[in-house]
Amino acid sequence: MSTVLSASPRLRIGPIALDAPVVLAPMAGITNTAFRRLCREYGAGLYVSEMITTRALVERNATTMRLITHHESEKPRSIQLYGVDPATTEAAVRLLVEEDRADHIDLNFGCPVPKVTRKGGGAALPWKLDLFRDIVTRAARAAGDVPLTVKMRKGIDSDHLTYLDAGRIAEDAGVSAVALHARTAAEFYSGHADWSAIAALKEAVTSVPVLGNGDIWSAEDAVRMMAETGCDGVVVGRGCLGRPWLFGDLARALGEPGSAGPEVDATLGFVATAFRRHAELLVEFFEDEGRGCRDIRKHVAWYFKGYPVGGDTRARLATASSLAEIDDILATLDWAAPYPGSAAEGQRGRAGTPKRPALPDRWLDSRDVDAAESSAIAAAEVENSGG
Repeated sequence: MSTVLSASPRLRIGPIALDAPVVLAPMAGITNTAFRRLCREYGAGLYVSEMITTRALVERNATTMRLITHHESEKPRSIQLYGVDPATTEAAVRLLVEEDRADHIDLNFGCPVPKVTRKGGGAALPWKLDLFRDIVTRAARAAGDVPLTVKMRKGIDSDHLTYLDAGRIAEDAGVSAVALHARTAAEFYSGHADWSAIAALKEAVTSVPVLGNGDIWSAEDAVRMMAETGCDGVVVGRGCLGRPWLFGDLARALGEPGSAGPEVDATLGFVATAFRRHAELLVEFFEDEGRGCRDIRKHVAWYFKGYPVGGDTRARLATASSLAEIDDILATLDWAAPYPGSAAEGQRGRAGTPKRPALPDRWLDSRDVDAAESSAIAAAEVENSGG
């Protein structure tokens, strides 16, 4: 049973009031419309799209335009943008606002992926203070009444921290909230998130909400993070992989009464039902049964972690090509099998090991951008995500 905060805080991000102070972190290939709808069926919060590159959006790339399309049930509509050029980012934000495609826009400055940081993008970008300031200021101005937020990491590595400077700059630029993944780019997803950094950011940024991200695997973790850091809400990423009902647990622990969906019994039957619903929503999203069934394959290990589902059964689910085939496989499971406890808990998704961040040549020599670095940054808008 989840611990409940004595006073459930109601998080406001600009004009948006959330019934639970919880945000779904963007994850490439995961947080599409299907997964967002599924999470919403279990609990309350703000459900953010996969990361969208500003250049692709401005150029109206067909795949990108599909990714920013929300189901009619999705309210509020939230889109995360990744950009490195102030003018392109501004244009992308203006497109979303003028065409009424989003109720909330987030900017990603947390991506640690080498092919992004080696060109000065993602978690590397806030090191260049004026560039960061220009992007956020122009984006906030273009957003107008649509709330704009920023998600970032602590910095490049322990010797090159950026989050306090970036938080203050974003606050001054007029953002509606800032979120911190409490790791550096060098840490990637390894080790333990440094929640003390979230507390430090909360002390530095006082006029807008501060959200914490990192190592939230359960509702109890979220309650503890908010209690220890004073942050105004939590951002959940890998912890919900294969567990969309985590948002129900979070809503019961942190949200307004009635903000959670059905009670979770976490039997194998409960998990199988969620898995089947996810597959169904993916088929609807892709408008292609085969593609939807292929996409659900990546989720098999996450959903059934710790449960008595044999390797052969997992392999069959990971090769199923139709909903009927999935139904037949799920019917062979022991639906009454109880929740396996610690075997199903803890870290899931990618972790990796600490590594030296890939950066442009001489990137750390100055916090200003020179002509050569400007050229490198212009090439940094690639399809990727993380944070």
